[in-house]
Amino acid sequence: MNKLNYQCPKCGNTQYEVGEIRTTGGMLSKIFDVQNKKFTTVTCKKCSYTEIYKADSSMLGNVFDFFTR
Repeated sequence: MNKLNYQCPKCGNTQYEVGEIRTTGGMLSKIFDVQNKKFTTVTCKKCSYTEIYKADSSMLGNVFDFFTR
């Protein structure tokens, strides 16, 4: 993964952690508990300020999520 030139907008710290969250979308994905929305998070290690960015979600990952529930 590439190093980000990150500086926290809240406290100015340059150390961070990158993570990922997945959420459901419309009615059918909620019913079948398919998490088809993927987001990347960048969290400041000092103050825990977190920014969320939309990421591409693969269909294979969605199918895998469905069958592992």
